[in-house]
Amino acid sequence: MELPESIPLFPLPNVVLFPDVLLPLHIFEERYRDMVRDAEAGEAKLIGMVLLRGEWRNEYRGCPDVFPIGCAGRIIRCEKLADGRSNILLQGVREFEVRREVGEDLYRRAEVSWRRDSGGDLPEGVAGQVRSLAERFLEDQDAELVRRLLDDPSMAEGGRLVNFLSFALDWPPMEKQALLEAGSTGERAARLCQVLEFGIGGGGSQAGGSVH
Repeated sequence: MELPESIPLFPLPNVVLFPDVLLPLHIFEERYRDMVRDAEAGEAKLIGMVLLRGEWRNEYRGCPDVFPIGCAGRIIRCEKLADGRSNILLQGVREFEVRREVGEDLYRRAEVSWRRDSGGDLPEGVAGQVRSLAERFLEDQDAELVRRLLDDPSMAEGGRLVNFLSFALDWPPMEKQALLEAGSTGERAARLCQVLEFGIGGGGSQAGGSVH
């Protein structure tokens, strides 16, 4: 399916989506109820997830600043609740860059430039390094859980494992945003290895991370 030139934006302060990753969301604000309804009615069913930046709390009801690089997710499930709220499940599709915001809807919409799909394959040595570092980083967690994760057939593709770890490991949103902004899957893998090595060494807030 051809990706559209404009998509709705869903800014949040603590969520950074990555391609292939599943993201459950509870939708309750009126403007985002409209956004979900319109997205569902469209062919692509896409919502652009972007991270809030700066003093966003002062302008949350308006148009607070966001990072220009985000990731679009496709609605693959939507559960409508009796009071108008809904629970949706997004699956990450592709990274994008906001060119300019457009439209007069209650929710935000932007014209975007889509990042090139760099594919999910990684050189064997890089994929092996990611797995090895992830296992060491998570060695204090439930060993069975970690083994199931790393042995999951759906994670056999190195890029998918990189995206899942970038999303799921317990480190600050700004770290995840930096990983999202990588120009390719290979570059993201290299950055992820640096963060994992830093955490293994006990530095910064990454040490002692967990999988959510």
